[in-house]
Amino acid sequence: MFRFLRKKKAVEASEPEVPVAPEPEVEAASAPAAAISEAVLDPVPVAEFEATTGSPKKGDEGSLGEGAGLFGRLRSGLARSRGALGDSLGTLLLGKKEIDESLLDALETQLLMADVGLEATEAVLERLTARVKRRALNDEDALMSELAEVLSEILSERHEPFSLGPAEPFVILVVGVNGVGKTTTIGKLAQRFKAAGHRPLLAAGDTFRAAAVEQLKQWGTRADVPVIAQGEGADSASVLFDAVSAARARGADVVLADTAGRLHNKGHLMEELAKVVRVLKRFDAAAPHAVLLVLDAGTGQNALAQAKTFSEVAPLTGLVLTKLDGTAKGGVAFALAKQSGLPIQFIGVGEQADDLRPFEPRSFVAALLGAEAP
Repeated sequence: MFRFLRKKKAVEASEPEVPVAPEPEVEAASAPAAAISEAVLDPVPVAEFEATTGSPKKGDEGSLGEGAGLFGRLRSGLARSRGALGDSLGTLLLGKKEIDESLLDALETQLLMADVGLEATEAVLERLTARVKRRALNDEDALMSELAEVLSEILSERHEPFSLGPAEPFVILVVGVNGVGKTTTIGKLAQRFKAAGHRPLLAAGDTFRAAAVEQLKQWGTRADVPVIAQGEGADSASVLFDAVSAARARGADVVLADTAGRLHNKGHLMEELAKVVRVLKRFDAAAPHAVLLVLDAGTGQNALAQAKTFSEVAPLTGLVLTKLDGTAKGGVAFALAKQSGLPIQFIGVGEQADDLRPFEPRSFVAALLGAEAP
C-alpha cells in the first residue's frame, strides 16, 4: 500500500488553510429595483488603472510575446507550476521502465508538494501502476507518456466546456472571495462573447468596493459593452434586477453579473449571495443559468474549502482557476477535478485578454509537463 495512505490522517490534520484577506462589512442601502440605471462614473486614469488592476492594454491583441501562439502562452503561463511538478516528475522518471516502492514514494511526495491533493495523488499512482503493468515499456519516455495519460484522464472525468444555453438573456453569476480576480474575469469573458457575436451586458453587483464598479466600467468601455450599476453600498440584488431588466429592454443576450468578494466562512455574507440567486429566479426559474466560482490557484488546497462552502448557497456550475502564471501550485487543478465535483471551465495564465482561456485537459497537462501541443 502506498505510503501516503498510511499518512493520510496525519497530513490532513496538519494541512494549513491559506488565510483570505478580510472583507469590510458594509451595510447595504437598498435602492429601488424599478429604476434601471447605467452608472456614469468619473473614469479612472487609464495608466493608473492598467497598472493596478490587470486591465486590458492597447495592443494586447497582437502581442503574443515569447513562444508565439496560444499553446506557447499557456506553457509560459504555467512555467512556475511546471518547475514544481513537471520538471521534477521528468527527472524522477528519466530512464525508468518500471515502478518500484521507492519510485512510488518519490512520486507521491512530489505530487503532494505540488498541491495535487491526497485523493488525486492516490488515483494517479494507482492508475499509473495499473497502466505500466499492462504495457511493456521499451524506451525511457514511455513512463512519462503513461503519466501524462493518467493526469489527462483525471482532468477529463469532470471536464465540461462552457457553453451558452438558449435562454435570453443568459445570466452568468460570477462569485468568489476577495482578490481572486472576479471583475477581471468578467471583463475578459465579455470581450470573448462580444468577439463571438453575442450582445453581453455587465452588472456591477460588487457594490461594497467602489473600485470594483470603476474597474468593471473600464472593461465595459474597452469591450464596448454596457455596464449597469447603482451607487456604492446599494443592494446587490437590486443591481442585478436592474441589469436583467435592462438586458431584456436592450436585446442583450448575455448578462455577466459581478458580486462582492465574500468570505466563504461568513454566514451572513453568504446569505446575501443566496438572496441574489432568489431575486434572479423572479425573472426565470432557471436563472442564474450559470454560476462560475473564481478561485485563485495560489491558495492551493484552500480552494477546495471555498468550492464546498459556495456550493451550499449558490448552484455552482463551473470553476475558473486564475493567476496560474503567478504560482507553483497549478497541481491544485487535479485536486479540484477529483474532489469538487465541478468542471474547470476557464483558466487564467496571464494579464492579457486572451490569457483567460477555455480549459482543455490535454493541453493543460502537456504544458505542465513541458510536452508538445497535443
